Amino acid sequence: FFFGPASGKMPPKFDPNEVKTIYVRAVGGEIGATSTLAPKVGPLGLNAKKVGEDIMKCSKEWKGLRVTVKLTIKNRQASAEIVPSSTSLVLRALKEPPRDRKKVKHIKHSGNIPLEEIINIARIMRPRSMARELKGTVKEILGSAFSTGCTVEGKCPKDLCDEITAGTVEIPEK
Repeated sequence: FFFGPASGKMPPKFDPNEVKTIYVRAVGGEIGATSTLAPKVGPLGLNAKKVGEDIMKCSKEWKGLRVTVKLTIKNRQASAEIVPSSTSLVLRALKEPPRDRKKVKHIKHSGNIPLEEIINIARIMRPRSMARELKGTVKEILGSAFSTGCTVEGKCPKDLCDEITAGTVEIPEK
């Protein structure tokens, strides 16, 4: 459909009571560029700078990590909450000191994460996972750990994945 002066139709009026959800990628603990937020929240009658500050407040403990933020907008009021991705949870488990994004590029994450921590991350990610069992979700998280370049229990995450498949490493369901 074409909404414009030629069609004789107006675009639908914005309903203030409607709940809208917007997902935004942002760096934790930093005010994002308002230029990236404005096209997303501007048409809903929100101030991009204020939304940026809300995002910064709710992502304080994720300092320096790129996280997905879920903005829920109702009555022209935005509330922000963090939707953690498996990679950001793995990086957080490494407990690395926050780094300056502008100066340090292409960082190698060479830490070690215990398997317990990986299972805890898998439990957090379970509702959003496509796997049938927790075992499959743990393997998904191990894949994220492999791509960040860290080790799990001192081993390569790929080897641990093979051990889980073979059944030598047990993953408790509860």
